[in-house]
Amino acid sequence: MGSTEFKRASHAVWEAMASGWDERHAYIEERARPVAERMIELLSPEYGETVLELAAGTGVVGFAAAPLVGPGGRVIASDFSEAMVETAARRAAELGLENVECRILDAERLDLTDASVDGVLCRWGYMLMGDPEAAFRETHRVLRPGGRLSCAVFAAPEQNPWVTLPSRVLSERGHMAPPDAAAPGILALGERSRLQARFAEAGFSDPEIDDVPFVWRFRDPDDYWEFLTDAAGAIAMVIGRLDDDERQRVREEILGRLPSSGADGFELEAASLVAAASA
Repeated sequence: MGSTEFKRASHAVWEAMASGWDERHAYIEERARPVAERMIELLSPEYGETVLELAAGTGVVGFAAAPLVGPGGRVIASDFSEAMVETAARRAAELGLENVECRILDAERLDLTDASVDGVLCRWGYMLMGDPEAAFRETHRVLRPGGRLSCAVFAAPEQNPWVTLPSRVLSERGHMAPPDAAAPGILALGERSRLQARFAEAGFSDPEIDDVPFVWRFRDPDDYWEFLTDAAGAIAMVIGRLDDDERQRVREEILGRLPSSGADGFELEAASLVAAASA
């Protein structure tokens, strides 16, 4: 799939995912709070600064920065999906965040002037982009000298069974290629050396990188399947291309390999690499 075709397909998927992320806004905020908190700590936004959030989704991380920059500062919550931006704008209004602006922006070609922001946040975005190198360069370009980037990507496969399970089944059934360092995907930047290389190539300082574990909790197998197909964009892209019969077979294979579900449901481990560096 060429880069233009990939971006078109990815955009369609994330337009479709917006309602699922909207429904799970509070759930994702709660479950992945350790990731957002560490990102904010490493960015350390100050009063009066302008912070840009890329691939913002429903805006969880950028919203957390809004009180720190105060009324004298500004948060630009951006995404390339119009539906995601509309959702984030509605939630910002509901929260009364008057210093948050929600914009449609393509991280690989930012419609912003050079050196126009003090900090950039990006949770789980760079790894899914068709040209992450361009996105890192654009991030560096719009940061003021000394400005900071704080981002999160999912860590190594063994730390993320929630995604390796469906990926393995899809690979076994011929629907997903083995992991490829050159291809976008949920685990594409899970190796520290690969993530460090993206920072270095774009002109950033050597990043500080932390492992941040957390846990997804699901009520039952059906809840997990809905999460995969409604919110896990990269996996949903593949599942969405299957015909009905094959989708059902994949579903049975995946759910059949889940841990036992108790009265309180079940948990699957997850972990992100949270990295930050200066421009």
